[in-house]
Amino acid sequence: MSGEERGEKERVTVFGWRWAIVAGYMAALFMASSGPGAPLPPGRNWDKVLHAGAYAVLAALAAWALARGRLRSATGPALIAASLIAIAYGASDEWHQAFVPARESDVMDLLADALGALAAAGAIRAWGIIARGSE
Repeated sequence: MSGEERGEKERVTVFGWRWAIVAGYMAALFMASSGPGAPLPPGRNWDKVLHAGAYAVLAALAAWALARGRLRSATGPALIAASLIAIAYGASDEWHQAFVPARESDVMDLLADALGALAAAGAIRAWGIIARGSE
């Protein structure tokens, strides 16, 4: 195997592992939404904060995978794609919850998912711009 072929194989393997991490996180979200919800601390909107945070992490992981591990250099289209991946998964999870006893599907949860995903994409974009400016 030539050095070029070996390098290509290593890139594909690493790329695959990044997406495996994204898929693993998605599986964890699925498992978390497959049973009754955990009790939340007293106060308003903890559920929405948790949704936004969880889908911000999913969008960041998807952006990391799309940027091939160079998150700071993620392009605008990659960040849009990462946000859409997270939002689509949030929509599928809300649909899934409609069939889970003691859970309900809520469009406001999906809105929180979308806001979290978009906030992560915006933060990654800002980080990339700031990092390039400081070089």
